[in-house]
Amino acid sequence: MNNTETAAGSNEVNLNNKEAIDKLKNLVNDIMVCLFCTDLKTDDGATCRPMTAIKVCDQGNIWFFSEKSNDKNKAIATDKNVQLFFSHPGKSAYLVLNGEAEIILDKKIIEELWTPAAKIWFKEGKDDPNISIIKVTPTTAYYWDNDGNRMINFLKMVASVALGTNLISGNQGTLKI
Repeated sequence: MNNTETAAGSNEVNLNNKEAIDKLKNLVNDIMVCLFCTDLKTDDGATCRPMTAIKVCDQGNIWFFSEKSNDKNKAIATDKNVQLFFSHPGKSAYLVLNGEAEIILDKKIIEELWTPAAKIWFKEGKDDPNISIIKVTPTTAYYWDNDGNRMINFLKMVASVALGTNLISGNQGTLKI
């Protein structure tokens, strides 16, 4: 772990291996919904769509359910590079992650990851012929995570203005998995 003070009063805490995976799990499990972006070379935002993460495994991979025939899967078949943006403004927690996506059709993995909520999108359940799994293997990740909740940070901001010093604290840094 690398820990240094940044100009904004946050600690830069770069995490590696298990610590990085644990932080990734905490952030993703807390936020769950991300903007999942494909076709990164176009960089126009039209290829970003909200997706709910199912799980972060012990290797740090992030798993999603997806329809086999959708544009996202087609884009991944052409270019596996993706970018995920997780944001929880209420807790001042954010994560941007670059990774490589893989489409998985393995029925055993679908069975292991299945949740009752997935039936909303896959009417035939685990045996829906259009179900697939997307596995994203992180290549780079950066997080911002302020201490306290939104109200506490607002009060700290007001006090910071009155005192002329930054009272808002938190961490930010890279996650190397």
